[in-house]
Amino acid sequence: MLSGIRGAMRPCVTAAARWVHTKEKGKPLMLNPRTNKGMAFTLQERQILGLQGLLPPKIETQDIQALRFKRNLEKMTDPLEMYIYLMGIQERNERLFYRVLMEDIERLMPIVYTPTVGLACTRYGHIFRRPKGLFVSILDRGHIRSILDNWPETNVKAVVVTDGERILGLGDLGVYGMGIPVGKLCLYTACAGIRPESCLPVCIDVGTDNEMLLKDPFYMGLYQKRDRSQLYDDLIDEFMEAVVEKYGQDTLIQFEDFGNHNAFRFLRKYREKYCTFNDDIQGTASVALAGLLAAQRVIGKPITEHKVLFLGAGEAALGIANLIVMAMMEAGVSQAEARKKIWMFDKYGLLMQGRAQAIDSNQEVFAHPSPGDVQSFLDAVNTIRPTAIIGEKPALLRLPSPESLKSSFNPEGAVSCSPGVAGAGPLFTRDVLAAMGTLNERPIIFALSNPTTKAECTAEDAYSLTQGRCLFASGSPFAPVTLSDGRVLTPGQGNNAYIFPGVALAVILSGVRHISDTIFLQAAKALAEQLTDEEMGQGRLYPPLSNIREVSIRIAVKVVEYVYASGMAFHYPEPLDKDCFVRASVWNTQYDSFLPEIYEWPGTSHLPPKIE
Repeated sequence: MLSGIRGAMRPCVTAAARWVHTKEKGKPLMLNPRTNKGMAFTLQERQILGLQGLLPPKIETQDIQALRFKRNLEKMTDPLEMYIYLMGIQERNERLFYRVLMEDIERLMPIVYTPTVGLACTRYGHIFRRPKGLFVSILDRGHIRSILDNWPETNVKAVVVTDGERILGLGDLGVYGMGIPVGKLCLYTACAGIRPESCLPVCIDVGTDNEMLLKDPFYMGLYQKRDRSQLYDDLIDEFMEAVVEKYGQDTLIQFEDFGNHNAFRFLRKYREKYCTFNDDIQGTASVALAGLLAAQRVIGKPITEHKVLFLGAGEAALGIANLIVMAMMEAGVSQAEARKKIWMFDKYGLLMQGRAQAIDSNQEVFAHPSPGDVQSFLDAVNTIRPTAIIGEKPALLRLPSPESLKSSFNPEGAVSCSPGVAGAGPLFTRDVLAAMGTLNERPIIFALSNPTTKAECTAEDAYSLTQGRCLFASGSPFAPVTLSDGRVLTPGQGNNAYIFPGVALAVILSGVRHISDTIFLQAAKALAEQLTDEEMGQGRLYPPLSNIREVSIRIAVKVVEYVYASGMAFHYPEPLDKDCFVRASVWNTQYDSFLPEIYEWPGTSHLPPKIE
């Protein structure tokens, strides 16, 4: 329950139900998920708003409604069935959906987001019920502003956009990728209390190179190969300009699951012109750095003394690496020295100067002289002797089967520890894990690939092969692991949801126009600070997900303090009490009252004056 969330809400937050004016009456009130309360409409509301007789006579509380939906969820064991059911609640009763989600966030986040959202995306056209978000195709060039005008909400503050080319670790899903912006924005609201009506999910359809989808009769997008011409860039330019023209310069635009080659390019192109960030690059970097900072507290070794080896050299790995360098520089190390502590191993092998395979401009700063004969990732571990290994989200050549995605789940919402369910096996092999345990007293192992079936190793293998000494985190959830000596360790989940909702809330509230990497550095530090000694003793590197609303609010407060102190904020006057300012803005799930406000005119008589 929400009452169990760590950190009491402050007095500046009002819990009273709001009076909301509505012009709608009768059935439209019940069909709109923003206004529908189901049987919780009061008798007066039913009579005044034309609802009497359209509902059963019972008047329910939201508590009873939430209990009904929770009990129905408890009967379900299939994660896709749970996803469809939850999304159905969202389509009918928005506040009830968020209440159910927030009160059981640790169990339900893996349903509305990774890993189950990956399965939902692969089946998006098959489970389609009602369109969500805005779809913009390359055939709509020149008309994007008019498409935005069709969106019913006018006060949009945050946009999450994808082109579906690199959905989680599942590859090109085209329009089926719409499940990702929808899921992300669910967490904007559930984790940080950003008003749902101010959030806009967008999928840009330029085709897909996924042959399976081009043959799928239920595919919902353009049946064409991806357009990679200048028309694609022109479409994205037009989209960015239209969003700002429609909703304002300070509208937050989050790029999500674009292909590696476009993700960095668009970030460089737009970051100084718009209020934008890429969660795959910057959000992943921030949550990974927070895990390293937490590990620093456990081990007692400063981040400047760590050596990090990445499995992968794409957008996530480079984002993490650059933020680690920034953190090391803040601790007093030069940029050149910090970069020397970062190594990367991609599909061609170790990133080294002069190797035959091409190294792009984003990677070259982490290409070092050859350390010796390195033919495999295990060779790299033994030669470089890293204190931490980090696996990045892979771009896969084929989709895992829906059955393999389902098999990664158990009824309690925890992910099973079966290695290599959907692929050729874990990339952090048993030999790699054992080597890390030999080289380090407390090895740091981050298996960040999503969904769970694509993780580089399981939590069970990481702990057992290092005798429980490793500090482990994964991108998707793993169940607690019981070691042979009886100790129970709880794996940390390096979920971007710890970062992007709080950052988004802070950016929206403070009116930031451009989002620098220093904001994500501050968010990482704010997250790491919230881990308690007791939680570290359980093996955690992140606070429990059950506390994520409070975690997100505290991150937002820290970021708001930072952007005002740094001169980045454009919302004035500057709030004196930043904590109260943030908490007072948080949306809650209580139903609004749609009754007209009735009041008296004190001291006024409505009787006509006496005629003398």
